[in-house]
Amino acid sequence: MVEIIDLIKFDKDSTLPLYVQLYEKLKTLIADGTLVCDVKLPSIRQLSKELGINRITVVTAIRELEKDGYVYTKPGSGTFVSDNFLISGKSMHLQGSLVLDEVYTQESALINNGQVSLTENSINFASATPTPDLFPVDDFKVVLNEVLERDKGNAFGYQDSQGYYPLRESICKVLGNSMVSCNPDDIQIISGAQQGIDIISKALLKQGEYIITESPTYAGAIAVFKSRGAKIADVELCDDGMNLNILEYTIKKYKPRLLYSIPSFQNPTGYSCPNHKREQILKLADKYDLYIIEDDYVSDLDFENRKYITLKSMDKSNRVIFIKSYSKIFMPGLRLGFMIVPPGILGNVIEAKHATDISTSGLIQRAFDLYIRKGFWDKHSRFMYDIYKERYIRTINALDANLPKSVNYKKPGGGLNIWLNLSPGFHVNKLANLCALNDMVFAPGKIFYSSNSSQKLNNIRLSFASVHVENIYRGVETLCKTIELMEKSNESYRNLPIL
Repeated sequence: MVEIIDLIKFDKDSTLPLYVQLYEKLKTLIADGTLVCDVKLPSIRQLSKELGINRITVVTAIRELEKDGYVYTKPGSGTFVSDNFLISGKSMHLQGSLVLDEVYTQESALINNGQVSLTENSINFASATPTPDLFPVDDFKVVLNEVLERDKGNAFGYQDSQGYYPLRESICKVLGNSMVSCNPDDIQIISGAQQGIDIISKALLKQGEYIITESPTYAGAIAVFKSRGAKIADVELCDDGMNLNILEYTIKKYKPRLLYSIPSFQNPTGYSCPNHKREQILKLADKYDLYIIEDDYVSDLDFENRKYITLKSMDKSNRVIFIKSYSKIFMPGLRLGFMIVPPGILGNVIEAKHATDISTSGLIQRAFDLYIRKGFWDKHSRFMYDIYKERYIRTINALDANLPKSVNYKKPGGGLNIWLNLSPGFHVNKLANLCALNDMVFAPGKIFYSSNSSQKLNNIRLSFASVHVENIYRGVETLCKTIELMEKSNESYRNLPIL
């Protein structure tokens, strides 16, 4: 404690109030890594006594630090350095807060309360959504204009809560090409995968009921389940999916109503569950009478011909609720997706959808239906596949050329994310701070865990979705060199040079 106080010196000639000086001193010690996450600060009484200032000055400074996310207070225990922030070291905020996925309000809030900022030079390995230059604006403009001319005011009326029927027909046709069999009456149109998860939770989960998830998993799903009052029982994810013995044990122990899974190129890890294990998971669902939410994140981005089969296409007992969003391939701001829902719960799901927002935008549904029918969707899907495959290969090659021996990862073979495992106890927050100073940002792995007790603190997620090919090598090199510098330092890393 005395060492911390020794680092705080006031400028007697400064015109700044003492509480502002104390705030700035402590903020700097936190920002540069001298005070690391979860370190307890000296008590208000001790700070007041040792620094020769009154308690009101100390309290005011602490309150400002807490308000800005640098510290948190545990009643009866004291004040601690927060681990829920990253500092870019930049004063420029040209592109606003970083959106890490289609779940803007959840995931961006989980990362430092929206304080991760991008500059015009940032290399963004944190976002898993496509950059606007890839959006098919011209083709979509064509179908929008045609729908407006064709349907007039009908395009702006409420649609059937289940969704625009011709669009459901078009989706069935597209799905037929990927071996997922369904008919239009099985499909529920939704405003993105996030809403789909929320609707299922609203329709099927009661307060206090358990749901099983992989750990780590999609942060938006965690936020939804918690908001509905569900209890999460997580099963650690291995690089070939969940351990089936542990999964069965967890099912027997908690008797969940639902299992949430991203079996192909999982978010955040990129891991995939082999087809033979998928069959076993379906058998467990039958045995213990539970539904599986299959979040088909990006199974179509199979760059190494892994040929994973969706759980839904293997589902003979109507246990799987299949969710698909178009945000990673199409335009995320349109908020469009769909679910294939088992007949036994379709009525509940439709009611929950109606109670949520009545229906997804009629104009967007009609336009996207025409977009599919004109062949634009097939063309754009092939275009995005080629773009993402090139970025995937460049990222893998850059990692293989630069990654320190202490860091390991498994090549996912597809998807948008790569999961790096750093040394145990590695200071990921500090790594993020230093990388941000060099215009490279990523997503700390800790935000993808459902609880503090289950999270590992030495993982990071790299997503190449928003990184142009010419910037990939430089971004990965910055990351790897920063890791090496931190490993060589025996100090708190606060004096490391900027690359």
